[in-house]
Amino acid sequence: MTELYTRFARSVIFPLHERLKGHSTVAVRRELERTQWLSPKALHEYQCERLRRFITDIYRHVPYYRTLFDGLDLRPTDIRGVEDLRRLPLLDKPTIRANVEALKAENARGLARFNTGGSSGEPLVFYIGRERVSHDVAAKWRATRWWDVDIGDRETVVWGSPIELGAQDRLRSLRDRLLRTRLLPAFEMSPQNLDRFVSEIKAFRPRMLFGYPSSLALIARHAEANGEPMDQLGIRVAFVTSELLYDHQRADIKRIFGCPVANGYGGRDAGFIAHACPDGGLHITSEDIVVEVIDSAGKPVPTGATGELVITHLATKDFPFLRYRTGDIGAIGNAGCPCGRGLPVLQQLEGRNTDFIVAQDGTVMHGLALIYVLRDIGSMEEFKIIQESLDRTRVLLRASDSLRTDVRAEIVKKLKQRLGGGVTVEIEEVKEIAKERSGKFRYVVSHVDANHTGAKRVS
Repeated sequence: MTELYTRFARSVIFPLHERLKGHSTVAVRRELERTQWLSPKALHEYQCERLRRFITDIYRHVPYYRTLFDGLDLRPTDIRGVEDLRRLPLLDKPTIRANVEALKAENARGLARFNTGGSSGEPLVFYIGRERVSHDVAAKWRATRWWDVDIGDRETVVWGSPIELGAQDRLRSLRDRLLRTRLLPAFEMSPQNLDRFVSEIKAFRPRMLFGYPSSLALIARHAEANGEPMDQLGIRVAFVTSELLYDHQRADIKRIFGCPVANGYGGRDAGFIAHACPDGGLHITSEDIVVEVIDSAGKPVPTGATGELVITHLATKDFPFLRYRTGDIGAIGNAGCPCGRGLPVLQQLEGRNTDFIVAQDGTVMHGLALIYVLRDIGSMEEFKIIQESLDRTRVLLRASDSLRTDVRAEIVKKLKQRLGGGVTVEIEEVKEIAKERSGKFRYVVSHVDANHTGAKRVS
């Protein structure tokens, strides 16, 4: 009966849902399942053909790129392949912030507004069209099926985005019930809530888990510490994303939940870039995404060498991400994967690394719970949150304009709501926030040991 319902959900309910939203997800996924078996050479040719169409389209319809090409005395036909992208400048967050309207395609319809703090802590507002949503969802769907699970199988999601947690209206709640998805809030990791999460997972018996690696590992360790067995629930795989996956987190999740861990790399801005297969390859969705690896001077590095990952998403013609600087560090491998897919492999990844914050009452929260307080402030350019102790938290801010008194008061109020009313919150406006040696920001740093709270600390 379970398998029958899964087939019904993936072949009837979900396709109907996507069609009503104007998405072409089903057709895209079918195409991706064909192209994944192409040879690396054939996939490269496929990618270059899509790139040429993408460049032609954005030159015609996106004011920013029409002006850029004309200023460089370039024509769309000058970009024939991936190597020609180097003739174009890199795209970064400040450039997007300064040109949001000019980056919208003149023929775009149904753009959805998104914002993110990103791994660097720099707030960013951008737009996503239906084509990109369809391709991103299809890529994730394809990767899900690599692990012998599918849409309609029971899934527990541990997540913290207000897009997911704040949109649980009746229609979305109905969709989640029909697709058998349960959402647990990653913001609320108190010992009491961890007890509830463990109980809900045991009662629901999901076939797959999805969430932040830190949050899934925290739930797993809490279950183990309380003598709750989780390895006989029939969980086939735990999908993790949005943070750097550490070896000890992978080991804990695998041991306690009794399932393999499938890493994923991407974000709301750059898209779903790479997904792990059961043979261990972290495969780039090269049909949609061109990945360049550059050094500190912006020059390409040899295959296998580490550098900053730069992304061109070929399904973003409505609001282009062309040579977008992710700020993440990684390397593309020389060898293929034993699975036989022609998709290139990320052999090394130093991605996002969020931290836990501990409230005065012992609640262990995902660092994003504090980031969301700051990221939507209009004048904010960079920020860093440093929890010095349970009683004191510092916030470093670099803003284009000095913060008004009422904005400062609102930040303090919201942080105290999460950390505790007795916490001293110090706001320091600075001219510069030092980066890590990797060139990235750590936008949340906690010096508080979470082990004494009754919940296991995994960072």
